[in-house]
Amino acid sequence: MAVCCDLEVDVNGEETFLLDKKIICSFSGRLCKLFDKSTNAKRNKVKFRDFTGGVENFELIARFCYNNGKIDINPSNVSLLYFAAQFLEMNNSVSGNRNLIEKTMKSIEEISYWTWSDLLATLKHCQDLQSSGIVERCLDSLVGRLAIPSEASPCASTSSLDSPGFWLSCDTRSTKSLKDGFSQATWWFEDLSILSPDMIEMLIKSMVSRKYNHVIIGRFLFHYQKSKFYTASPDEKHQVLETVIDMLYTLDTNSISCKSLFRIYRVVLNLNISKNSRNKLECMIGSQLDQATLDNLLIPSPYGASYLYDVNLVLRFLKAFLCGGDQQVSPMRIKKVGSLMDMYIAEVAPDPCLKSSKFLALVVALPDSARDSSNELYHAIDIYLEVHAGLSDEEKMKICCALNYEKLSTEAGIHLSQNAKFPSKSAVQALISQQLKLKNLLQGTNNTKLYTNSPCIFIETKGKAKKDEACEPTLYSERLDISVDNEKLREHLQGMQCRVMELEKVCKKMQSEMAKIMKSKAAAHSSSARSLPRLCS
Repeated sequence: MAVCCDLEVDVNGEETFLLDKKIICSFSGRLCKLFDKSTNAKRNKVKFRDFTGGVENFELIARFCYNNGKIDINPSNVSLLYFAAQFLEMNNSVSGNRNLIEKTMKSIEEISYWTWSDLLATLKHCQDLQSSGIVERCLDSLVGRLAIPSEASPCASTSSLDSPGFWLSCDTRSTKSLKDGFSQATWWFEDLSILSPDMIEMLIKSMVSRKYNHVIIGRFLFHYQKSKFYTASPDEKHQVLETVIDMLYTLDTNSISCKSLFRIYRVVLNLNISKNSRNKLECMIGSQLDQATLDNLLIPSPYGASYLYDVNLVLRFLKAFLCGGDQQVSPMRIKKVGSLMDMYIAEVAPDPCLKSSKFLALVVALPDSARDSSNELYHAIDIYLEVHAGLSDEEKMKICCALNYEKLSTEAGIHLSQNAKFPSKSAVQALISQQLKLKNLLQGTNNTKLYTNSPCIFIETKGKAKKDEACEPTLYSERLDISVDNEKLREHLQGMQCRVMELEKVCKKMQSEMAKIMKSKAAAHSSSARSLPRLCS
């Protein structure tokens, strides 16, 4: 039988095929429609610009047509043949029982018998193709097989995964350590890192819907980002990062490593990702702020900013932490963040470019319950006021008002009262607070019942509080009748009394100096008034 070559096909500008138009058109509905409208030329020419699978795949299609619908369809070529058959409309209406679409679909239906390597090869061929049923089926089969390793992980060697029966026969109960168990649960990381960001998104959504271990998913996403960045272009890095962040956001927050999130954020600093993805990342970090370290928070300020560290970012972290999301923020977690913030505030306080409004925002960002002691915060404020000596009294008082003087230790209170960098009002408040603290301690001791082997004896100490017209701090200095059993408490209270007496002397000295200054100003004003008539005369 003579075969004519009346059809010239240019495939993607790579190679030209000379074919029998009648044979090809008997299988392709698209070409048949095309030539029905054409003239009766001796030779027709067709040019494909983006033919799926290129020259090799078109050659498979030609063989299928010339072999009267017979071809070896396997996992390595089924995806490309399927897409090409869809494009050329090689359906039942044209070729009857010799339908390539039906043949490829039948092969795809047997996907449960494919090996792990076959699934990966098929997905690799589908990387740049539009989503279709074959991609979803391959991913679904992958996730179905991964659902078993999450409970009993198969061995890490992919060479042993080529048998479908492997998934039921592998026994990992002999695992000797948790480390080995975890490595077996993550054997597939490297294999699936070849997938495109779009496929990774489909994969993770499928894993989440099947309630796969979120800790393992999170670790895979971090591994995927790191492995992809070795060879990715700037645009590809941009897409990979956004996909990883969006998928991490769908996971349980407790399953994600805070350290890894900060590593991702430092990568983000050099890439202009979408605002939505950046907000998601900051929200995830903020919700775990109690797991962060000081080094994590010391992120340089954005380009063009005058201050050293990105204070606005830390404030956004704090906002996300306090909102809590679906979790209730416990007092213990708040106190951990309070301790972390005290260290951070002390670190940024020496920055001469840090505005008082930003410093104040850091100081008041957390509730008072976040700190058992205000000593560290006082230390940070002391540093800031020393560096920013040009602040007005009003600005200083706004910052000092954030201090809880009752939570200052006696030593810190004495230091504040003698600290010239702090406003005088703040020093007086510190003195009063220390005295009230001692008063409450003394009253609590006087009302305590002491229990011994003998019948209970209630010891009452009489005392009077003097209140003068100047409202000066009052010292309760009556001797305490304390038993020998409370000798340590007695010594502690006597020490407190001595310290408060010192504070009283400092306060009186300050009041005396203020009175002298006021008297000096009044005398100067009076002298100026007396000299005015002489000038007029």
